[in-house]
Amino acid sequence: MAQYEFLSDKWISAARAIRDEYADRVPDAPQMRMNLVVSEVPFGDGAIEAHVDSSSGRIQLDLTHIEKPDVTVTADYATVKALFVDQNPAAAMQAFMSGKIRVQGDLGKLIALQTTAVPSGADDLAAEVAERIKTITK
Repeated sequence: MAQYEFLSDKWISAARAIRDEYADRVPDAPQMRMNLVVSEVPFGDGAIEAHVDSSSGRIQLDLTHIEKPDVTVTADYATVKALFVDQNPAAAMQAFMSGKIRVQGDLGKLIALQTTAVPSGADDLAAEVAERIKTITK
């Protein structure tokens, strides 16, 4: 399987294909519109603007910012990769406490996304999807 730099155009396309494959099995997510500023990116101009939008009930990750986000999160590439690919909550907490993650806007919506009750079986599905994401990531 091909591997791509996290958040590159090719990685986004491959991640979308995985998301589409699991679309009918993934539970709805709480509604949130988040812009993401990623610094220290190892390719391109060194920074990426992206967004996560779950206002449809499904989590959509794409490049570019959206208008009127609930929250904007700024973090370095390594931290964002630890969150999205490695799904390492300890890294997230450590980065937040050390100021590597900055949040502007409705922190409550961000916390709600993290603390929403997980339906039965969703943990196994999330682990399966996470493993698939890891296989496409350099």
